[in-house]
Amino acid sequence: DGSYLAEFLLEKGYEVHGIIRRASTFNTSRIQHLYADPKSHRHGMMKLHWGDMTDSSSLVKVIASVLPTEIYNLAAQSHVK
Repeated sequence: DGSYLAEFLLEKGYEVHGIIRRASTFNTSRIQHLYADPKSHRHGMMKLHWGDMTDSSSLVKVIASVLPTEIYNLAAQSHVK
């Protein structure tokens, strides 16, 4: 899922940007370890942006500000109970 891909890309030296949506159940526990440790060589390479994958204007805004060379879409609920 997205947290594993983000970790892999960070280990390869990529700067990784993710889109998170504002929700009543805000949860970044699956990626917290990727940007929380200021002593990590990955610190500062993981950036999160507020947005909604179903809203094209929010996607355009993030893409225009980041200007990515690659885009991966892993926006799915892989842990649905």
